[in-house]
Amino acid sequence: MEGLHHDTNLDQEDATSGDKEGSSDAENTESSEAVAGNRPEVGGVGEIDYSKEAANRELSPEEKIEFLDQMVRIRRFEERSLRAYQQGHIGGFLHLYIGQEAVAVGAVSCMTEEDHVITAYRDHGHAIAVGMEMDECMAELYGKKTGCSKGKGGSMHFFAPDKNFWGGHGIVGGQTPLGLGIAYAVKYKGAKGACLCFMGDGATNQGPFYESLNLAALWGLPVIYVIENNGYSMGTAEARHSAGEPLARRGDPFDVNWSVSHGHDLYEVRHNISEALRLAHEESKPSVLEIVTYRYRGHSVADPDQTYRSKEEIEEYKSNKDPINLFKDRLLAEGVIDAEAALEMDRKAKDEAEASAEFAQASPYPDPEELMEDVYWETDDPGGRTSEGTIFFESP
Repeated sequence: MEGLHHDTNLDQEDATSGDKEGSSDAENTESSEAVAGNRPEVGGVGEIDYSKEAANRELSPEEKIEFLDQMVRIRRFEERSLRAYQQGHIGGFLHLYIGQEAVAVGAVSCMTEEDHVITAYRDHGHAIAVGMEMDECMAELYGKKTGCSKGKGGSMHFFAPDKNFWGGHGIVGGQTPLGLGIAYAVKYKGAKGACLCFMGDGATNQGPFYESLNLAALWGLPVIYVIENNGYSMGTAEARHSAGEPLARRGDPFDVNWSVSHGHDLYEVRHNISEALRLAHEESKPSVLEIVTYRYRGHSVADPDQTYRSKEEIEEYKSNKDPINLFKDRLLAEGVIDAEAALEMDRKAKDEAEASAEFAQASPYPDPEELMEDVYWETDDPGGRTSEGTIFFESP
């Protein structure tokens, strides 16, 4: 699919490079030599103005400003998370979404209240896009009781059932059959929704993904597999881990609709997601959408990513394809927002992120007695053989 004209890069707050995560992902890289030229290209640039397509042409100025605000908030949250990690407030792994903001915001903005989201371990951006508060997200990173998963999930396990957000999953590709199950439940219950199942490029090589595609096609389930192809499966470039491209064509054997698009063009993301949701809602058909994007940081913050990609490659994407700046410049050109309003939006996002860190720091840790809570599904009558737990999608 075609993309957007290149523009200026965001004045990004540069977090220091003193990453100190304990267990390094670099052990999984194949070479200490930077690999150049392995980013997949997607069609021509600027050949289609997706702002004029059906999914976008009737957007109000307020909606467009909201999309920009969400992307800015995601980035500032991630940058503050990185600083908190480097200060020793966050443990475990930390997978940042910086650079991929237009994918989550563009996709989630197309959803209805009956649609659902499930994703992998790089889940902070999706969480904020569905409406989760920075406070509950940052508190979860700090392992605090006020976190969205009560401090037990950490970075990879954000959840918000009240917003149809079902995680946050740490096993590569492990969420793909769960997304299938959500879509099955939607159809079984006679609802009108669909499930957006986000995954990385590396997850396309996992067996459960193909098993899920087969059943999705066989049973006609409203699931949309969104491949966020940032070019690297941990430290392994796509050209080294996957034969054949584009990755979205893996839907072909199952006769599943697929498309490929630029992840730095929010309008293009919305265009393709909207069409996939239409097929899911109206015809109960699955889709595979590959969205070519880029992460500015390593796989996790411990990852010395310049061992497998060059500094020039990273800077080229930041300078020419930054999703926030591209969309901001579009709104400036459209007269939707002015420069001062854009700066104020950024200031507010920084303040909100800083306040969330203060909230997390002040929050209590879970009580030791809570360790075994929320581990097993609790039934209404644990002692009864015929008792049933809460049925999916039904209120108590």
